[in-house]
Parts: sequence; structure tokens; C-alpha cells
Amino acid sequence: MAGAVESSLVSEDTSGTEAVAAGVVGIAAILFGISLGSMFELLSITDPIAGIPMVALLGTLLTLLGLGVIGFGLGSRFGYVATDPRPSAGLVASVAFSGIWFAVGGLVASQSFGLGTVGWVAVAFVTGGLAFAGTALPREDIGSTLPVGVFAVFVGVVFLTGVIGPSWVWDLGWEQQASFNAEFSIPVITAFCSLLVSWASAKAYGGFGARGRHVGAYLLVYLNALSIIAVLFLLVAFTVFKGLPGLFNGLTFGLGSGPETTLFGFTFAWPFAWPFVMNGVALLNDVNGVLPAIVGTIWLVIGAVVFAVPLGVGAAVFITEYADRGRFTQVVEVATNGLWSTPSIVFGLFGLAFLVPRLGNGKSLLAGMLTLGFMLLPLVVITSREAMLAVPDEYRDASAALGVTKWQTIRSVVLPASLPGIVTGIILGVGRIAGETAPILLTMSGSVAPPGSQTVDVIGGFSFTSSPPFVSNPELLQATSALPYQLYSLITAGVGQSSNIANIEQFRWATALILLVVVLSFYAVGIATRYYFRRKLQHE
Repeated sequence: MAGAVESSLVSEDTSGTEAVAAGVVGIAAILFGISLGSMFELLSITDPIAGIPMVALLGTLLTLLGLGVIGFGLGSRFGYVATDPRPSAGLVASVAFSGIWFAVGGLVASQSFGLGTVGWVAVAFVTGGLAFAGTALPREDIGSTLPVGVFAVFVGVVFLTGVIGPSWVWDLGWEQQASFNAEFSIPVITAFCSLLVSWASAKAYGGFGARGRHVGAYLLVYLNALSIIAVLFLLVAFTVFKGLPGLFNGLTFGLGSGPETTLFGFTFAWPFAWPFVMNGVALLNDVNGVLPAIVGTIWLVIGAVVFAVPLGVGAAVFITEYADRGRFTQVVEVATNGLWSTPSIVFGLFGLAFLVPRLGNGKSLLAGMLTLGFMLLPLVVITSREAMLAVPDEYRDASAALGVTKWQTIRSVVLPASLPGIVTGIILGVGRIAGETAPILLTMSGSVAPPGSQTVDVIGGFSFTSSPPFVSNPELLQATSALPYQLYSLITAGVGQSSNIANIEQFRWATALILLVVVLSFYAVGIATRYYFRRKLQHE
């Protein structure tokens, strides 16, 4: 009976400790989110939260969280909480904490006490050594919580005492006058402390030992994944917030209110007037809209895909299904991997030196298409080959057992099974080439903001001739604009500064938003295509 009562008490204490540890993890996650918001200027470290200065609030929360983490370790060590810690926190944790405290000791000694190189290095080694010993020698419950808790308390006290405040600046003393300011340093330090506190609290929640290590590792993975998603969301939201005012400035609807445009061989008047896209009213004044750049970007990507995908998939089929595994295939693998990692400016120089002289000796849309196609080709080969290798050999053997030829097996079995992977590679490649500036600048860049009447009409430009190659298209051989090049010209080259643009900042952000929408549209089409083939493969 006594044993049953003791077990019940331990269970109640443990559940209470788990609830407290979960609360600490939640508060640390909130701090991590606040720090991300501060990095992207959604929050300001000078603005108060609930009437409390943000830096003081961050310092208070970090101090309380650090004390809570220390309490978890001490409670486990003295038997107030039922846990199963290992004899040591491990070598990895010991090295990590010694590195953190080495940096803290060196910064305090050099910046706060003004010690020279020998002095701050000595102090750094002492603090790093103490942290290593404090992590490796005690049990896991102390070694995993004490260094983290003391670090969080130290950072909290630094914030509360104003050592690092909203006006703090650390001049690195370099010739380039580099420095760290509070707007950057405080969010980064807070995010780092939040991750450490979350990890230690998660281990306490899991009772240390194997379960605690797994819970801590999972939490770090989840927080990192959420931070990646949050950064992506904040990046898109920030661009949308900055670009919307200029994008919809002066937008009106009405039959025949828009300018006349020729697309795909047809001339028509738009039922709305969109100054930013179509012409030069209000925001742009006498500067033309970005419709030619949008159409040029779309045709660039389409041309690159049409050129690279058949060649890339065909090469992958030959290497995977026909060529014997040997030195030739190894050389091809090395070459394709090297080409994919080649900087885009090199492809641009290749297009300028090799393609431009052979395609009318001038910058043209066709030269840009082929240059971006050569950039996309290595990734198509790599991903297509990997997708085909992932198809089980049993599929090929079963097809061969039915007397089907090798090409029929590839066409009816291998390619359909590998299509989702191939489309994934195309999606990744399109995302890269659609935003490239250097190849466009060197091979096809025309006027930064041509009038809407100069929108490239590739389909309507085709005409048949009586001499080889029996078809011509002057639209492909003329220079045109594209969104990456136009955005580069607006920001870096200073185009628009001296022109009659009412708000150059809005114009830049609106152009960036349009480019983002175009790229995400290509992503959406690719993802929908992959989903279609995957569903079709599963049903079959």
C-alpha cells in the first residue's frame, strides 16, 4: 500500500513538472517568434509591449526561463522529480556549451573590461573549460540544464541592466566601419537563447535519458522547420505589404478603358486600365508599364523549358537505361553536377560569346531562352536520372517477362513512374532561372520599360517561308525586357531616378511583387502537374 501511495505521489509530481516544462517551452517558442518578427521589422525593439519596454520584457522572460531551467535540473538531481538521466550530458553538448561560454567570456573580457588579446583569450579558455566541465562531469540533468540556465539568466540581466539596450552599437573597429547594432543583435541573441531553453526544457519534459534526448531533438527540428516556414511567410508578406500600394495605384475598370495590345496575333483593348502594368498614368506618369517585362519573363521560362526538358530527360533515359555503368557515366555525373553549380554569370558570358553572334549578332529573346535552357539542363538530367533509378527493377523485370521491348518498357513503365520526380526537378530549376539577372543582362536585355505596343508576340510572329528553315519569327530575334532585368535596373543601375516616376520606391517594390507572383505561378503549375501525375500513378 505504501508503495502504491508513493507511486501516485511521484506521478502527480511528475505530471506537474511536465506541465511546467511544457509552459517553459511554450514561452520560449513565443520569444523565438518575437525575435523573428523583430528581425523582419514587424516589431520594433523600441516599442513597448503591454506598456513594458520590449528589451526589459525580453530580459525578464529570459531570466525567469533560465531560473526555471536551473530548477528543473536541481529538482531532478535531488530527487524531487522522477527522471532517468544518464551519467553525463555527452561530448557533443559539452563541446557546444564550452564554445558558447568561450565566446561569452572572451566578449565580456575584451569589451566590458578592456583586456588585451592575451587577457581575453585566457578568460575565454577559463570560462569555456568551466562550461565543459560543468556539462561533462555531472549527471545529465545538471549538465543539460545548468549551462543553459546560467546563460539565459546572464543574457536576461544584460538586457535588464541596459548593457545591451535599444541604442547599443558594437563597433568592430574594421576599416570598413562594420558594426553590430541593437536592432540586429537583440533579436538574434534572444532567438538563440530561446532555442537553448526550449531544448533543455524539452529534455526535462521527457525525463532526460533516451526519451528526453529524443524530445529535445524533435523540438529543435520542429522549431527549425517552423522558423523556415515563418521566414518564407514573412518574406512573401513583407514583399506584398511593400508592393501592393504601387501595384494597384490608379487601377480602373470599364469597357475599352485599357490600351490596345497585340497578343498571340490578336489586337484587343483591355477592359481595365492598370497604370503600373500597361501604360504611364498616375504612379508612372510618362514611364511605361511592366507588361512587356511580364510577357518577356514568361516566354523566357517557356522557351528554356521547351529546350531543356526533352534533352535532359532523353539524356537521363540513355544514361540510366542504355549506357553501361562505367567511366563514361561517372564523367557525365561529374559534369552535370559541376554545370548545375556553375555561376549564372558564366552561362551569361557563354551566351554572349557563343549564342549572340550566331543569332543575328545582337541580343535577342531566343539567345536568352537558350542560355537559360543550358542553365536548366543539368538539373533536369540529374533529377530525371535519380527519379528513374528510384523505379524498382521489379517493374522492368515484370515488363520484360511479358515480352515487351525495352523502349516500350521505358515509355510505359519507367517514365510514368518517374514523372513526379522529373517534374519536381523542373520546378526547382524554373524557380532558379526565372529570377536570374546576369544571363538576361548579357543576352537579351532591351529597353528597361518599353511601351505596351512592344510586348513580344511569339506565337503571332511565326510565318512560313519558301526557303529553309521554311519558318521565321522576327519576334524571337529582337531584344526585350524581363522582370529580373527591369528590377535590377531600377535598384542598382538607378534607372528611374531622373525620370518622371511619382514614387520610385513603390515602383521598385511593385516590380518585385510582380516577379514573385510570376515565379510562384510557375511553382503552382509545376506542383499541380506533379500532383496530377502522382494521383494518376497511384490509381493505375
